Amino acid sequence: MRSDNYARHFTKNAKTTAPIALFTYNRLRHTRRTIESLQHNTLAGESELVIFSDGPKSETYEGKVGSVREYLRTITGFKKVTVIEHDRNQGLAGSIITGVTKIVNCFGKIIVLEDDMVTSPFFLRYMNDALEFYQEEERVISIHGYLYPLEASLPETFFLRGADCWGWATWKRGWDLFEPDGSKLLWELKTRHLESSFDMNGAYPYTSMLRKQTKGLVDSWAIRWHVSAFLAEKLTLYPGRSLIANIGLDASGAHCSPTDQFDVVLSDRLVKIGPIPLEEHADTKKALEHYFRVTRSSAFKSLIRRIQQKCLAP
Repeated sequence: MRSDNYARHFTKNAKTTAPIALFTYNRLRHTRRTIESLQHNTLAGESELVIFSDGPKSETYEGKVGSVREYLRTITGFKKVTVIEHDRNQGLAGSIITGVTKIVNCFGKIIVLEDDMVTSPFFLRYMNDALEFYQEEERVISIHGYLYPLEASLPETFFLRGADCWGWATWKRGWDLFEPDGSKLLWELKTRHLESSFDMNGAYPYTSMLRKQTKGLVDSWAIRWHVSAFLAEKLTLYPGRSLIANIGLDASGAHCSPTDQFDVVLSDRLVKIGPIPLEEHADTKKALEHYFRVTRSSAFKSLIRRIQQKCLAP
């Protein structure tokens, strides 16, 4: 289906399960694993799946993109499958911003995945339960499915300030707060003297990422989504057990480097949604700050070891 003529194919019904938007490019193996895990979800058969297939950057990528598209046309197991094929390459940021906007404007809500997100069988149930439970709660901007491999004891669900990008969901009211102008976001962050807080007290260089985005050094929609939510003082709901595993951190994509520091064990049971305080969970935030400091330190030490080994090699 052409990318400029697809809105009429959506089934608009706010009472149904949320539509799933999957963004793909040229990684057939990753895409297949993502789809197969999603097919095993309990609500797959009740959910519409809209797949956005980005166009090749050049002739070099046409074969791989074509192979992915051939596979996408064979997918079953969902209420409805719509494949949107872009003729031109929009890039991940452009594709996600455009696709999410189109779908939330039509459905009012959305579940978003990329082509390297393997889901727990309970992912869709958690997302839909949370979308319904917090639908009228303005303080909550989104729902997230991935949880970092923290060693701390965590509650069933909890909130953190801001937004996230590995298996997430939101409503139109939430996505309406997305500000695409990174320079405007950076200016507000500095004016309100929030850089340290945004960087989790120096544990993670979010502000640096935003600055690089404004300079065109990185093409990240996610950092703009996070800071948009953070500045609006909105909360994202997280599960106490991860419902997403990122299998793309193997240097196969354009936006990742090989690492295993984000590896998790998928939850083998449902994460239950219920009333919790509408505030950032302080203990989890501290645990996350510690995790970031340790992993960044380990990554730095590993880099130094590789440099030394290279320099000392005969």
